[in-house]
Order: sequence, then structure tokens, then C-alpha cells
Amino acid sequence: MRIEDGATLQGSPDITDYPVTQVRWEGKWTPGYIGLISAQGETNIILTGKGRILASDAIERRIEASTGLRHPCLLEFVDVKGLTVSDLFTQQNDQWSIHPVYCDDVVFRGLTVNGRADGIDVDSCRRVIIDQCRFDTVDDCISLKSGRGMEGFVIDRPTEDVTITDCVFIDRRWACIGIGSETSAGVRRVLVERCLCEAAHTFAIYIKSRPGRGAFIEDIAMRDLEVRNTGYGFLRINILEGGKQDQFPVPGLEGIPTIRNFLFERIKVVDVPVLVEAVQIHPDKPLDGFVLRDVSGTAGRGITLANMKNVELSNIDVSVYSGPRLASDNVSGRGLEGSARLVPPDVPAPIGAAEPAYALAVVPGRPN
Repeated sequence: MRIEDGATLQGSPDITDYPVTQVRWEGKWTPGYIGLISAQGETNIILTGKGRILASDAIERRIEASTGLRHPCLLEFVDVKGLTVSDLFTQQNDQWSIHPVYCDDVVFRGLTVNGRADGIDVDSCRRVIIDQCRFDTVDDCISLKSGRGMEGFVIDRPTEDVTITDCVFIDRRWACIGIGSETSAGVRRVLVERCLCEAAHTFAIYIKSRPGRGAFIEDIAMRDLEVRNTGYGFLRINILEGGKQDQFPVPGLEGIPTIRNFLFERIKVVDVPVLVEAVQIHPDKPLDGFVLRDVSGTAGRGITLANMKNVELSNIDVSVYSGPRLASDNVSGRGLEGSARLVPPDVPAPIGAAEPAYALAVVPGRPN
């Protein structure tokens, strides 16, 4: 499908023009309105051109108040093998803009993604490239997800092999790149290179999950980033309370996400309030492998770390305006000399199994 330069595809303002089907919303399958452009079970889809795809501003909020149904995404693809979306301008309302679910071999290239919610939500997909895109969104520019609670854990379709290159991000509510919080099938092998985080309401990079999600976040590499105009800072890792708890959480030790092999290098920051906040990590499953090196710039406060092993901090040339450059608790590795003592956050109570126990295809609660 091609939308030529000067052409506009305009979404209908009438919600009845969008049939109700099963949609993925915040990590759960639930009834909702179909996307403006959607496909399911197809192969080798190409959507391109220099034209525009615009949602109707008459459809407000993410959820229909009277029914609880999720409102339409702008572009939504489910179980598509071979998908390319390129060169288009998109403008979405209060719902997510672009939402691939269970898709393989996906390319988003040269897009301008504007909207009042998330830009691209990669949801249990494999082999995804996001290249030379520009985002101006009122929530995460890019979010990587894989399901929530026992439903996502049992279905077990991770997001993996994602490459994000040469993009520009403006976020007006949350983060430029978010990993989580719906990670119950896991997220692994993510590479981010040569991107400009022009603005972020909170942190430029936000990695989040919580006990009850289970699975893993692993093999994350980000390099050659420039970060400025952040409300909170460059990087936050929060594995204690990221996102709402699920109706059917993954219980016990298995429900605490495994996190390992995070690399951040060649990062330039300009007056970020906080360089790194990575203290909300469960002591029963410490982060195994955290590398931060070749970082330059200015920050209000420095680096705080808790519950990590195999850490490497090197060549960090950042002027910090207040407080210690580094504070830590229960952290081992290299480059930790002179670290100030950190009081870690409280650990949440253990997560028990839901009663009655979860069974696949159980009717979920109302989306939250």
C-alpha cells in the first residue's frame, strides 16, 4: 500500500466504524476496537509513501469510558511475517500509534511518528528494525513489551532481536525508550545506536518491571547516544514497582524478573538532573552485568546503584553539581572506588499465587 506525497488517509471520527475484536492492551488480550490500519496473519506487508496517516481527534482517551473497550491504534499488525512501514507521517490521538504484536521480520524506517500517547509499541515480536525515525509523542516514543502476568508468562512469546538506530526522540510524558513494564515473556537482545534524545519528561531510557512479571530482561546494549532536556535524567532501572500488578501475577522467586548484561557506552549528557538511578533492583535476583563507560557531560546528581554484580564503570567524565558522583549498596565489580554508602529502597513483600489459580483463556478483568 502506498500513500503518495500530498495524500492523507484520515481516520473516521465515528467509533462504530472500527469493529470490536480481540486486541492486546497493556500486555493482556481483551476486547477492543480494531486499528485504523490493521492486518492479522498476513505475510510481506509493505506500507510506504510520503503521505500522511491521521487519526481523528474526536476519539478521545485510551479506553471507552462506558464499555472499557480499548480505543483504536493507528497502525496495528498481529502475527504478520515480513512487515515494512516506511517514510510516512503519522499523527495519532490519545491511543498508541503503531503496535506490532507477534510479528517477525519487521522494519520501521524513515517515519515521523507524532501523537498523544506511545509511538511504537513492539509487543512480543522478533527481528525488528526501527531506523531513521523521528518521534514527538506524549508517552514513550518506543516501548518494548511481551505480555503481563501469568497470561504473558504462559503464552511465552518474548520480544527479541530489536535494533534501533539513528532516531530522534521527543517525549512529553514518560521516556524516549522504555523497556517494560509488560515483560512476562521476556525481552532480550536489544541494540540502540546513534540516537538523539532531544527531550524526555522523565528519563531518556527507562527499564522497568516488577515481581509478579517473571521472565527476563537481558542483553541490552546502547551506545553513541546524546541526551538533553530530560525532566529526571538519563537512565532509570526499576525492577521493584514498574507498572501495575497483574490480576494473576507470576508467584514466588520465579516471578522476580531475571536481569543481566546491560551495556551503555559512548553517551553524552547535557544537564541531566540524574545520570543513573538504578537502585530498585531485587536483592534476591541482582542485575548480573552492568557496564557504563565513556560517558561525558553534565548532571545535577551522579550514579546510584544497588544489588548488582559484575559491574564495570570506566571513563565517566561527567561534572556533577551536587551530592556524590557514585553511591551504592550491595554492588561488586570494577570502578566502584570511593563510592558513598547508599540506603537501598524497601523490598516488596513476596508475591503469592492468585486464588483461584490462573488458567489460559480465563476472562480477564477490566483493562486498567
